[in-house]
Amino acid sequence: MDFKRITSGFIVGLALIVLLLIQNNIITGLMFTLIAIVAMHEYLGAISKVCKPIKWISYLSCALVLLPSFISSQQLTGSLIYAIPIILLILFANVIATDMKTSFKDMAYTLLGICYVPTFIMFLTMIDKMQNGKILLGYIFIASWGTDVFAYCIGKRFGKHKFSKVSPKKSIEGCIAGTIGATVLALIYTFVLNNNFSFEYSYFVVGISGIVLSLIGQIGDFSASCIKRYVDIKDYSNLLPGHGGMLDRIDSVLFIAPFAYMLFTLI
Repeated sequence: MDFKRITSGFIVGLALIVLLLIQNNIITGLMFTLIAIVAMHEYLGAISKVCKPIKWISYLSCALVLLPSFISSQQLTGSLIYAIPIILLILFANVIATDMKTSFKDMAYTLLGICYVPTFIMFLTMIDKMQNGKILLGYIFIASWGTDVFAYCIGKRFGKHKFSKVSPKKSIEGCIAGTIGATVLALIYTFVLNNNFSFEYSYFVVGISGIVLSLIGQIGDFSASCIKRYVDIKDYSNLLPGHGGMLDRIDSVLFIAPFAYMLFTLI
């Protein structure tokens, strides 16, 4: 039994409970911003093996996560249209200021990090501000970590067919079990909410959404593995023994967040 993995998992679970219990949006936003900074630090450490990312811009971009705590989601959604040209302007200004010592490859990986880490995490802050935001965040973590747990347990025991060379330890059986398990957990979560807290969430909608978000989360997991393969590392850090780094722990959450926000605004 991997006690380090279990202990780290317990600590992460406890931190998640605290996060979901906090009712102050600004404090929650600050916590997500801290997560973004740690994740960005790990990303920059990994990608520095193949390029020279512009670190000050990358860290500064983590402030994006906090924006929804102070302005409405409608205002923020409209403002995001201008974010890309502003970021590109800053990146090119940096190239000019450094007499082109910063390459286009460096710019590209810096921009990827900004889109991948703080921009995706920002959607968690946006969801937190929605009506019953903490409840909705619960669905995201169930889709992500529920998939991970079932995929790991079933895949380790019954996995026979490898899914992809990107992540050789993952199996088709594990991926299917992860999606089914996470969806069942989401339905149980809905049953508890509907029967004990007077919510009226549709089991059909939750079931379909659970499948979709679980699959998206697995794409996020494989995407993080692609980056690690490219820079030839096993984990982004050893911050969480048995799990790797912060980015290893939230890789699927990052991809789920924006699509979950779209689903929650449509439903």
